[in-house]
Amino acid sequence: MDPALFPRIRVERTLALIKPDAIHKSEEIEDIILRNGFSILQKRNVQMTPEQCSDFYAEHYGKLNFPSLTAYMSSGPTIALTLARDNAVAHWKSIIGPAKITKTQIECLRTKYGTSDLQNALHGSESFQAAAREIKFMFPNTLIEAFPTKEETEEYLGRYVKETLLQGLTELCKNKPLNPCVWLADWLIKNNPNGPQICNEAFVQEAK
Repeated sequence: MDPALFPRIRVERTLALIKPDAIHKSEEIEDIILRNGFSILQKRNVQMTPEQCSDFYAEHYGKLNFPSLTAYMSSGPTIALTLARDNAVAHWKSIIGPAKITKTQIECLRTKYGTSDLQNALHGSESFQAAAREIKFMFPNTLIEAFPTKEETEEYLGRYVKETLLQGLTELCKNKPLNPCVWLADWLIKNNPNGPQICNEAFVQEAK
């Protein structure tokens, strides 16, 4: 199978927080999120206690700004969002920009909506592992599955997809329909080898 037919797209999830100082701009920020190719899978308004903030920002424990951070994050409502797209963690971090706001900083969401290093408007997970923990913290009922390895993906495609898809693409080239995507989707549904089989009517009557 030609690898070009299946570009490697790593779909990830990351956690975004619209902090208390920017919550009045939440609709505008969510519109920017969607225009940057993200899907918003989950959303909730939360009012964290200082104790919950301490748990969420546990890796900052012992730093000079830790008391101010927990006090600020528990000072008002926050909007938690689970975002998804290819390379979601890195892409969201690049859009919001560095935690520290400077006058010479390139345009990013934190410089646009934030007012200081503490009140910098938005949060983004630092890594895939951090995203998994933070999403679970904000959305406790979420099930985050591990990504399959390259070998597991290739094995699955070879076992369940490759043969049927190649047959469908061959038929597509023969028929040359006006809407190839719809035609191929319909063909795959009709020729799915793992789909339910319709029993012969006489056999059903005999079984009764």
